[in-house]
Amino acid sequence: MLMRTDPFREFDRLAQQVLGSTGRPSVMPMEAYRAGDDFIVHFDLPGIDPETIELDVERNVLNVRAERRSPAPENAELLVAERPTGSFTRQLFLGETLDTERIDASYEAGVLTLRIPVAEQAKPRRIQITGGDSRKQIGG
Repeated sequence: MLMRTDPFREFDRLAQQVLGSTGRPSVMPMEAYRAGDDFIVHFDLPGIDPETIELDVERNVLNVRAERRSPAPENAELLVAERPTGSFTRQLFLGETLDTERIDASYEAGVLTLRIPVAEQAKPRRIQITGGDSRKQIGG
């Protein structure tokens, strides 16, 4: 049920922090936790136009893609450009116990939030025990 991330993506993220931009798509910081019967995932995407966010699921692999464009006009002379632009991607491997048909996504204040319900068949359930005579007297 636990979600995993791509270890090579984590290596890319660390390399970008240490060495600067590598020319590859940037990663998006994320936080994930279980709350009741849902897994909640938050992705930090400040300054992203919600129209550029793409989500797709294929065989329990969730792909998130977003793009940040520079707000400066094409003919502007950039004096400082520290905010990353371009494509941001992230891939999560979802456990078989999650219901990928009912993922809910929202974007507010620069944070993309996904709510992924636990599949009904994966939820704990009480099992009724039948048989035996509960009226049977003990000792005689």
